[in-house]
Amino acid sequence: MTNSSQPMLRSRLARLGWLALLSCCLGSAAQAGTPTSCPDVLQRQMPRLQDEKPQALCQYAGRVVLVVNTASFCGYTPQYKSLEALSTRFAERGLVVLGFPSNDFGSQEPGNNKEIAEFCENTFNVKFPMFSKSTVLPGKPDTNPLFAELAKRTGQAPKWNFHKYLISRDGREVQSFGSSSDPLSKAFVQEVERLLALP
Repeated sequence: MTNSSQPMLRSRLARLGWLALLSCCLGSAAQAGTPTSCPDVLQRQMPRLQDEKPQALCQYAGRVVLVVNTASFCGYTPQYKSLEALSTRFAERGLVVLGFPSNDFGSQEPGNNKEIAEFCENTFNVKFPMFSKSTVLPGKPDTNPLFAELAKRTGQAPKWNFHKYLISRDGREVQSFGSSSDPLSKAFVQEVERLLALP
């Protein structure tokens, strides 16, 4: 081998070394459980409450998702406080709470999206994601497709405001909880913790 070919050989070996290192790191990340796919139930877009800009629900893939239909003038409205506390407590472990205002029950959400957003922020300091006002009752032409799917999977549609659906990280397990189930109750928190412990 000539002296002139040695620098070229070193350069090629260095490149191969970096490629091997990169391949190794990418493989480790994949094995660590990095989300690579979005569950079917989350494969949809929903308009954000504050500005109605479409949001891909797949951004929450790999998390435990709590979906709630909300209202501003309901006996269960104080659950906003519990929902925010639950969100704060478990966010770092992978829980996300998604709120969906609806006027379906008792006409207890009469305001527009801007009014609802101001109420949630000013009254309960809600920080978890909220989406535009929608219909959550099944069988209507404008039914929120996420709620239609959740009702189909659980066999339980919302019967009042603050009905809750708890979705596992992989989207395969969906549980339904009635309005009276407080998000900070012992039984509910235990179920959240069980799902958070699953891969």
